[in-house]
Amino acid sequence: MQPATVDNGASSSGSPSNRSRARAGLAFASPAVVLLTLFMVVPFGLAAVLSFTNRKLLSPLPTRWVGLDNYTDVLGDSGFWGALQNNLVFSAIVMPLQTGLALLLAVLVNQKLKGSVLFRTIYFVPITFSLSAASIIWLVLLNPSGMLNTVMEVVTFGAFAPDWLNDPSYTMAAVIIVSLWASVGFQMVILLAALQDVPKSLYEAAAVDGAGAWKRFRNVTVPGIRHQLFFVATITMILSFRLFDQVWIMPPRPGGPLDATNTIMVELVDTGFERGQIGKGSSIAVLFFLIVLFLTIFQRKFEPAD
Repeated sequence: MQPATVDNGASSSGSPSNRSRARAGLAFASPAVVLLTLFMVVPFGLAAVLSFTNRKLLSPLPTRWVGLDNYTDVLGDSGFWGALQNNLVFSAIVMPLQTGLALLLAVLVNQKLKGSVLFRTIYFVPITFSLSAASIIWLVLLNPSGMLNTVMEVVTFGAFAPDWLNDPSYTMAAVIIVSLWASVGFQMVILLAALQDVPKSLYEAAAVDGAGAWKRFRNVTVPGIRHQLFFVATITMILSFRLFDQVWIMPPRPGGPLDATNTIMVELVDTGFERGQIGKGSSIAVLFFLIVLFLTIFQRKFEPAD
């Protein structure tokens, strides 16, 4: 005679408790889903449709279906490829620099030293500024007679004081400096939270084995936060491709001088709104999305295993 089994409804996937938790989860997620749908999915879908038309801004002419003509024009435009090259260069420089600097700052403020809370606040404060406000602040600092050049002239005895925003050789460097200053605090906070979750016992065991500070960092710290590091690098790459505010506000002309800071976002806004070519601008938006999506999927191939 076999013993009777007790059917525990709570363990079943279709139990009332699980269904109630699922409903609660959907209720909490629904506002975000609705907002994402209204402000991201629907606009992108409309842009995808418009990219196949000759739609003009404030034009009395009827909208016509032109197929892939807009994509052909964009892909044959040297300005688009120059903007993409600037995006790739900016991302290739900013992603490792910002991730490395954020890790360095996170390690420093994670130390139990007097004043560490103050330094955390100082490093995080630039995040509270919008990129537009940060660009205006640095527009003053990067003026040929501004504070930065004054300091550079003193340090280099007058040998180095470039015209940051009018010389194509230095404008992208100025944009990179502003971007690092304005954004590194966000990544620092993420990595700081990850560092505080690394078990202290691992550091103690490594110290007992005679590992120095560098070996503990390389063999305990980095492996312990490898997923957060990868996340920060991915987010930094995506955000770097959205470069717009700095290159629209800081140079004398958006994307200038001589298109040294022109980006895909600047091309999109200039084409769609300055020149009124909504259809062509929409095709740039779709191509921009596909490029970032491809790079994100490609980067995920290198995500560290558990």
